[in-house]
Amino acid sequence: MSVSYPEEVIRKLVKRELPWDDLKKMMSSFKDADRFEKYLKVLQELTGWKEKIVLPLSEHLMIINKDGNLVIRALCGYEFGDYKENWKLKALIHVRRSDEEFKEIYLLPPDPAWCEIREFVCPGCGALLDVDAVPPGYPIIKEFEPDIETFYMKWLKKTIT
Repeated sequence: MSVSYPEEVIRKLVKRELPWDDLKKMMSSFKDADRFEKYLKVLQELTGWKEKIVLPLSEHLMIINKDGNLVIRALCGYEFGDYKENWKLKALIHVRRSDEEFKEIYLLPPDPAWCEIREFVCPGCGALLDVDAVPPGYPIIKEFEPDIETFYMKWLKKTIT
């Protein structure tokens, strides 16, 4: 049987204030049926945005409903545009291509002839949003495009608004 955690516990989880024993218990048990709704409510309160958060993409990126358009927004408020577009193309990109740059982060660095490290940074606040390790010249990867309509209508049995 799953436990339904109160919003205060979800708030502590999001703010990284949940004690390890409580977090471990939460991770080891079945997810409560109303967790997604509570999570969205807590995120909405913490951001203070008037635009509704539709779907969190990562710790720093959310899809929001802005005037009927689904837009990717960073926690700092920077907007990357339509959620169907690759947000990485609008981020600041730092590319590590040399042994010296690799040694800053790796004990055993990869061969720069075979690999480059791309760090995607928010132009609004400087937060590191994602990192890709790819062959030099490889196109910028778009991880996925969520099927928001199906998620809301079939899984949550709700509308996006």
